[in-house]
Amino acid sequence: MPKPAPPTDQPVQLALTDAAARQLANATKSRAQLDTITRRWLVQMLQWVPVEAGIYRLNRVKDPESVAVSTPPRDESEVAQTYVGYYEAPREYFLSTITTIVDIHTRVSDLYSSPFDQIAEQIRLTVETVKERQESELINNADYGLLASVEAGQRISTLSGPPTPDDLDQLITKVWKDPAFFLAHPLAIAAFARECTRRGVPPVTVSLYGSQFITWRGLPLVPSNKVPVEGGKTKMLLLRVGEQCQGVIGLYQPGLTGEQSPGLSVRFMGISRNAIASYLVSLYSSLAVLTSDALAVLDDVEIGKFHEYGHTYR
Repeated sequence: MPKPAPPTDQPVQLALTDAAARQLANATKSRAQLDTITRRWLVQMLQWVPVEAGIYRLNRVKDPESVAVSTPPRDESEVAQTYVGYYEAPREYFLSTITTIVDIHTRVSDLYSSPFDQIAEQIRLTVETVKERQESELINNADYGLLASVEAGQRISTLSGPPTPDDLDQLITKVWKDPAFFLAHPLAIAAFARECTRRGVPPVTVSLYGSQFITWRGLPLVPSNKVPVEGGKTKMLLLRVGEQCQGVIGLYQPGLTGEQSPGLSVRFMGISRNAIASYLVSLYSSLAVLTSDALAVLDDVEIGKFHEYGHTYR
């Protein structure tokens, strides 16, 4: 009698395996993703003003309180005489440059550009990174950034540490002429929402640009992770925007060679003897605060305070 086959621990293969089948399958591929890309709301919500020769001269009225007007009685009384003076040495803003060179081997772009063009993807991701740096500079630049442009009289501190409705109301009194939006780190917005919920006044939400924002007194709280957080504290800003409102404006250079978007250009620099193609990516921009009361900041904003069932813990 024939001997029975020895037992085996391996299962009998009855059909083609998944691993082998995948060799004949085409994977659907995504574009390259970067965790650092954000919506950059500040850039979207500013009014952008084109400048000539990269310079913007901010003219202001000298001693505006001295401009005299009168309400004469109905006789031949003398009418007030006056004039409006200008500063003779106004501030000039020069556009800041953010730039880099993208290098890619021609072999890579020739052989590996399907389904995505390698040159286009390299430039796209670099441009996104440049624009992220632009928003950071608009907030933090030591010369023209928002935080450096706030005058002393437009700075206030929180009443108790975390951002409360009372704090934001005080901020509104500093920018009461048609304020546009608050700007804050997402952690600060979350801290404000907790304080509102604790007081029984949860903030209303509004839809802008297809996204939801919480609001206070009808003003959206716009998030930006470029607002610095240090030692558990941050800042919250309130802006008025636009030239017509004498607010905050963005500045850019129009008509650049290789212009891709306002102030941004991409230019081909040539191919080296190592067969590496180079592309120059440049972005020119700045920011101006037209009047001192167009911008205010809330300092010492604590972001680590939480509440549960009416009790506070840290």
